[in-house]
Amino acid sequence: MARRRKKQTDPVQALMGLLMLGSFFGTVYLTQSFIAGFIAIVVVFAILFMIMSFVNQARQERLKKSGIADIDKMSGRQFELYLGHLFKSHGYSVNVTQAAGDFGADLEITKDGRKIVVQAKRYSRNVGIKAVQEAQASIAHYGAVEAWVISNSGYTEAAITLAKSNNVRLIDREQLIEMSLKLNAGQTSVAAQVVQQGPKEEETTCNRCGSPMVLRKGSRGEFWGCSNFPKCRNIVAKQNEARSM
Repeated sequence: MARRRKKQTDPVQALMGLLMLGSFFGTVYLTQSFIAGFIAIVVVFAILFMIMSFVNQARQERLKKSGIADIDKMSGRQFELYLGHLFKSHGYSVNVTQAAGDFGADLEITKDGRKIVVQAKRYSRNVGIKAVQEAQASIAHYGAVEAWVISNSGYTEAAITLAKSNNVRLIDREQLIEMSLKLNAGQTSVAAQVVQQGPKEEETTCNRCGSPMVLRKGSRGEFWGCSNFPKCRNIVAKQNEARSM
């Protein structure tokens, strides 16, 4: 039978409890009054509540400024393009690879003569070992010295272990937020701009064969067509209404 995991105690709640108990017994000891002890608990609770409210508000403002909510809405290709802006703001020269057939690297970034390949994962769950394997395998193909995986989420324990043994750097949600704050310093969220202006998922990668989609013109106007035409005849109307021939 599987063991039930013990519920971990929230350290903040534990500290609050200790402070209130300490204020109660300390006040009772000094004043010999239980009423004064209860008043001390109320005062300490009110102070702690105000501090936590301030900290939470500051955290929400920080998250809003980072644009992480917009990043969570991105398609995979939009996330890659956003990371291109992000790494440029940190002094890297950037090449965003093609949407399909990228050999495990979504971006090539270079700084101080060091080329790094980056695997981008815009996930709603923790990233697994496959991303680490793809990133590590792409080093030789691109002639890079290092591989990174960057995600708006976290990583599984297996991915973390494999990354350590293969010298692959993992950049998680919190690190992405810190990097994004520098990009957005003194301006509107770049992530919001990418979501509004960047290509949608169905406009960049063919959902039939995985080849890149290209913008074409027809008798009825512009549409997205598979670059593997005529082998693949999949097209997507520019109004994002899927059609096929």
